[in-house]
Amino acid sequence: MIDSTMRVLDLSRLLPGPYCSRILADFGFEVVKVERPGGGDWSRHVPPLDPESGESLLFRALNRGKKSLSLNLKSDGGRYILLQLVETADVLLESFRPGVMERLGLGYGTLAQANPRLIYCALSGYGPGGPYRERAGHDLNYEGLSGLLDLTGPRDGPPSMVGAPIADLAGALWAAVGILLALLDRERTGQGQRVEGSLLGGALSVLPLPVAQHTAGHPVARGTNDLNGGLVCFNFYETQEGGYMTLSALEPQFWAIFCQVVGRGDLLDQQFAPALPGEPAFEKLCALFRTRSRQEWVQLLAGVDACCEPVYSLDEALSSAPVQALNMLADAGLLPPVRLSEQPVEAAHPAPVLGQHTAALLAELGYATADLASFQEQGIV
Repeated sequence: MIDSTMRVLDLSRLLPGPYCSRILADFGFEVVKVERPGGGDWSRHVPPLDPESGESLLFRALNRGKKSLSLNLKSDGGRYILLQLVETADVLLESFRPGVMERLGLGYGTLAQANPRLIYCALSGYGPGGPYRERAGHDLNYEGLSGLLDLTGPRDGPPSMVGAPIADLAGALWAAVGILLALLDRERTGQGQRVEGSLLGGALSVLPLPVAQHTAGHPVARGTNDLNGGLVCFNFYETQEGGYMTLSALEPQFWAIFCQVVGRGDLLDQQFAPALPGEPAFEKLCALFRTRSRQEWVQLLAGVDACCEPVYSLDEALSSAPVQALNMLADAGLLPPVRLSEQPVEAAHPAPVLGQHTAALLAELGYATADLASFQEQGIV
């Protein structure tokens, strides 16, 4: 595991920032979640809630293995304590709008003076510059602004919402990558640095293929391109009972195997035919898939390399053999999808209650029990 002295101060809340810091916590970083007294991270109250503890299951999944420090950063005392903690930290992660930390007197310049080795990661909606830098936003806004949403759904219909908050999660993943790269660079230089990430950038980062097509002057439109519904060989089809199958036979050998197994040699030269109503190859495939139930298709194609698999509900997916084999399912949420041979992910302690580690962290800084009581009276912690 990572040396437990590698400390992250996480000032973020809700989904993107906590997802980023949970990646680090899962691999052994000591993550100290800095939360406002009295309420804490808003995700503590997001349903569904554990019927016994009242704890949000989402909060539990995002914050396992972390410590919680309640600290009022709008107070002089709270800011002073944070500066003391910064001297002990390797990383600080925040997800405020640009300028908020500076107005609090806790901008990167100030924190870098306190600890020149600090890696400071700012994860915002729209990045540090541009006309939207101080604008509010959520995942769907970033998907819409990046072009991702317009590429999702049928060509003649409205955009379709993606089944997961792609911008939030991609932005968080890139922030984690940035932190790790900065830590690696610090091993060489001995100096910390500022890392900038954005959720709009996260949404844009998942579009290398459409952007390449656009750069080449090829039209990019919803439901018309190779990987978003424009081809018969890369699409999904309704089955007899209303379920769906995915067909992703992009390589000629997989398409040939599919045509052979389903007994449709007449489609062999139609691999890249357009997936349009009225187009013969598309209509034939639609009719073909309706001749069997989803389960019958699964049975027919079992063990066949045709890149044809069922569309599962989440319940079906979580209980399926390929998902079970990943060993990612745990009571405290999904485990990381990567494994390091010399750094196994171990069962982490549960997500902390608000302020659970405040006393211990203050004691580490040299404060006495009487100081803690005084801070609580002043609303500092």
